[in-house]
Amino acid sequence: QSLIKLEIRKREDQLMQLGESLEDYLESILVLSKCLDHVRSVDVASYLGFSKPSVSHAVKLLAQQGHIHLDDNKFLTLTETGKKIAEETYRRHCFFTEMLENIGVPKDIAQEDACHIEHVISQETFDAIQKYYEEKEAQ
Repeated sequence: QSLIKLEIRKREDQLMQLGESLEDYLESILVLSKCLDHVRSVDVASYLGFSKPSVSHAVKLLAQQGHIHLDDNKFLTLTETGKKIAEETYRRHCFFTEMLENIGVPKDIAQEDACHIEHVISQETFDAIQKYYEEKEAQ
């Protein structure tokens, strides 16, 4: 159990070091890669509504940190660590979006709020909320 807690803390540390916007970049690359053959910086800029220079800067940082790979064709791919972070961020996003919609929050507000919530809570808190919510739904 202490090993699990240590792994949770390591993941939290990784997420906290990245910051909200860099997590959003990773998440967007993950989402875009599900519907595009190749993801480019311009795709990420369009998806997030960010400027191309902002995306270029983030891509450089994420590549330096080992979270993405930028090939000679300027295609972005997630590394194993980048994919883990992106998948966890996306999992949280989907969970909170659905939860908020289920309690009556309009879809656009639920998505926006989920995008903020997914970044600020610990893994332990997320797991507890998810477990509580799933147990309530099962009743």
